[in-house]
Amino acid sequence: MTGFLRRHWLLLVLLAGGLTLRVLTWLAYEPALLYIDSFRYLGNLDDLRPTDLNPLGYTVVLKALLSFGGLAFVQAVQHLVGLLLAVSLYALTLRYTSRTWLGALVAAPVLLDAYQLQVEALIMSEVWFQALLVGALWALLGRGEPTWWRAGLAGALIACAVLTRSIGMTLVLPLLVYLVLAGGAWRSRAGWKRIGVRTAAGILGLVAVLLPYSAYFYSQAGYWGLTGATGNVLYGRTATIADCSQLPEDDAGLQLFCPDEPLNDRRKIDYYTHFVYGDPDWPAEGLPDERTKEDLANQFAREVILNQPIDFATGIMRDFLKNFDPIKRTHPKDVPVERWQFQLTYPYYNVGESSLEYYNQVTYAYDGVLPDANTDLTAFLRSYQLGGGYTWGPLLAAFSLLGLLGAAGLGRARRSGLRAAALLATGSGLILLAGAASFEFSWRYQIPALVLLPLGGALGLAAILGARAAASGVSPRYPRNPHSPQSRGRRPTLDDYPDEIDAGAAADFRQRYGTSPLTPLVVVIAAYNEAKGIGTVLREMPTHCGELPVSTLVVVDGSTDDTARIAHEAGAYVCVASRNRGQGAALRLGYHLAAECGARYIVTTDADGQYDNSEMPLLVAPLLDGTADFVTGSRRLGSYQHDSTIRWVGVRVFAWLATVLTFRKITDTSFGFRAMRADLATSVTLREPQYQSSELLLGVLAQGARVREVPMTMRLRNNGASKKGRSVAYGANYARVMTGTWLREYLLRRGKRADRAVRTS
Repeated sequence: MTGFLRRHWLLLVLLAGGLTLRVLTWLAYEPALLYIDSFRYLGNLDDLRPTDLNPLGYTVVLKALLSFGGLAFVQAVQHLVGLLLAVSLYALTLRYTSRTWLGALVAAPVLLDAYQLQVEALIMSEVWFQALLVGALWALLGRGEPTWWRAGLAGALIACAVLTRSIGMTLVLPLLVYLVLAGGAWRSRAGWKRIGVRTAAGILGLVAVLLPYSAYFYSQAGYWGLTGATGNVLYGRTATIADCSQLPEDDAGLQLFCPDEPLNDRRKIDYYTHFVYGDPDWPAEGLPDERTKEDLANQFAREVILNQPIDFATGIMRDFLKNFDPIKRTHPKDVPVERWQFQLTYPYYNVGESSLEYYNQVTYAYDGVLPDANTDLTAFLRSYQLGGGYTWGPLLAAFSLLGLLGAAGLGRARRSGLRAAALLATGSGLILLAGAASFEFSWRYQIPALVLLPLGGALGLAAILGARAAASGVSPRYPRNPHSPQSRGRRPTLDDYPDEIDAGAAADFRQRYGTSPLTPLVVVIAAYNEAKGIGTVLREMPTHCGELPVSTLVVVDGSTDDTARIAHEAGAYVCVASRNRGQGAALRLGYHLAAECGARYIVTTDADGQYDNSEMPLLVAPLLDGTADFVTGSRRLGSYQHDSTIRWVGVRVFAWLATVLTFRKITDTSFGFRAMRADLATSVTLREPQYQSSELLLGVLAQGARVREVPMTMRLRNNGASKKGRSVAYGANYARVMTGTWLREYLLRRGKRADRAVRTS
């Protein structure tokens, strides 16, 4: 259980926040929030008319839920579904990558977005539409290539999504594309046979749900269809841009449908959709020929699109891009954003004459109460929402870009099995937003993308970073050399010290050297396949710092060359780990072994000759005179050579980030030449196999240790190539470790340390 909590702590924190916000929302508005569409669903519970504006999917769900409780019960269930969605997305992400922070990033928008919370409180279909989308993703993104039955299940779930919100029809395209691309089956003739089978199954799943429903629709309406919302959808969009002079002058019906207002004075899409076309008495003068109102609306829309394709496409693109605005605001002639924001008092919408009385009748009938709001809670929720408690538009854009870049094969994604999965999630989110924008823009239509775009972005990023996954028919790859290009994504975190490898290496060391062979000042070097350079480094090592003798402990991290033999012949104490785990694991082993074997002070340096070990007295001096507990060199305060512009930039960026996080001026977070008290080195939690330098630095700062930077020299390696990355992927992992360590040590554990201090004082 402890291991589970440690691994998934970030999700648990977010989940606690999401649960708290949902409880507050449920208590804030009694019994639930009602929007205009809510009354359409409630008014169709008994008749189940398929010809209404909304398809019957949510109506059926609502009818089932209301058999167990009232509107407050429905709201509670919808909040619970929201929490389950977040957990499902987190688990789905971890099927493709071991990076739990990516999974938490995917879950966070669903858990914490105030617009998501508000729509869950509404008697509306959105959260159930999201649930069907996530269900389809789970069916498709299983292990290995999608089988025929999983494809059929996904098709059926997408069909149910169509019957919940008709915009779901746009998802048929990404479904079919994924079934073709998944697993790379299209590269072989045998693969095309599998593609044909699973694609047929996916289509059959769609048809198996939609055909019977359409037949029911036919029995009620006399023609085939899925919803009563047909001609009004495109009519509203085209009415706002229509140039009446380009319509046939001799067609009285089309001229009648063109708005009277000049182009610049046209009203919003919603007005022409619902208040003009939706008015049963419009047009007042009647229709001029035998064409129906729907026929004329569809013909009008086609004429406008053909005559003004650029205007039409520009309008859609403009509305599509609004989804990525940094601030949720009402654009001119758009649906007011206030409809999807928490209000201080219970919100009422115009649903005809005596709206207030109608609201009262409905809530009293189902729950025995009148609509009410707790103004203390609503004030908090509104402040949270307007104060930034929502998914930032540019962040959604970043998710979209990462998903597309991963799908396109950027970097390591070229050989990743995540490309098709990233394309499925990202493409589905973008096509939903584009499909909604073809009608009109509303912030409500962005909500389904919260379960798609973050997932697509996370999968794309995992592919670019080099994820180990068995997704989409690609088996996991576990390279023997963890420093090879295929291995520089995040490696699993370390278990508590000592793990099995630590214990075995320490026991072997004591058997060879005894229990206290080391001097009070020990230099710890982590070495992996450094046979060519380690001898030079050790021969140049000082024998004393002031009056303290220096001993050197080389921790050989599962090397396959002669590093251990050469280090031993050069006079170093050698500890050999049986398996390569990364520099962080080797240094942690060295810290504990040095402290257990007599060291009071520990110095770290690298095995590649980059640091000038003759500067060690300057490094150790603040420890010996008692003015510091931890001393780190700084190449920026001193001098250094570099062969990588990316690393040069990274040193400055991460120093700035560390300064912001700790409120301490830091100039270099990754300088490997350091000195520290041995007891301090062993007291810090270290779990990172590779990106350990910032974890150690932030860890000692969080403990309140006196940290000093001193000017030092950094040279180019004396041999070989650096095992540290120079890529954006390495930088992303380094930033992840910094922020994760800060959250763990400054936020989560600082409170625990304070509690312990109070109890012991």
